Amino acid sequence: MVDYTTVTEVSGDEVSQEQIQRLCNRYYWAEQYCAGKDILEVACGSDQSLGLLQRASKTFEAGDISDRLLALAKRHYGDRVNVQKIDAHHMLFSDLSKDVILCFEAIYYLEDVIKFLDECRRILRPGSMLLIASANKEFYDFNPSPYSHTYFGVVEMHDLLSRYGFATEFFGDTPLENLSIRQRILRPIKKLVVQLGLVPKSMVGKKLLKKLVSAT
Repeated sequence: MVDYTTVTEVSGDEVSQEQIQRLCNRYYWAEQYCAGKDILEVACGSDQSLGLLQRASKTFEAGDISDRLLALAKRHYGDRVNVQKIDAHHMLFSDLSKDVILCFEAIYYLEDVIKFLDECRRILRPGSMLLIASANKEFYDFNPSPYSHTYFGVVEMHDLLSRYGFATEFFGDTPLENLSIRQRILRPIKKLVVQLGLVPKSMVGKKLLKKLVSAT
């Protein structure tokens, strides 16, 4: 079993302002679709935003394949949030039982995205939503996770989801013109580090790198 704690940001980690902004943006965006509905978050990790979605939803369940990440989530939330082990390829939920499924920064870790989409189609009610947040592989300093399988660009994601009957809509985050001057200077350095294959594989190493090439 892959230890995703080595590539996942968890509570207590030292992170950049940009990382916090991205986390907040995607969950505040999701919150508007969750109000009064039955929600499932897949691959939730240690999820720092479970409480937000729990308050917004009619019912809320979340899960992850990693026992270590689930333990962190359960230690923080206790009985307040229903957190359980979930394999995104085989989800033990009834047909037509959810209004919204979330999969944030995780679709590229799935070995078989087709099985995941089959499960989503089975579980989601008519008119429901699948919300996906993913890294932009077209960004010039993009660096893939060492445990990833496939990253989908906008065109690829549209084609994939359309085949399963999903109408697609895409949103962007962190426009380049909104980056700080420091980030505009340091991102080309990060691009060079990526091209040279010098990006650390673990979160510990990445934290050290981000001190050099990320906003604090």
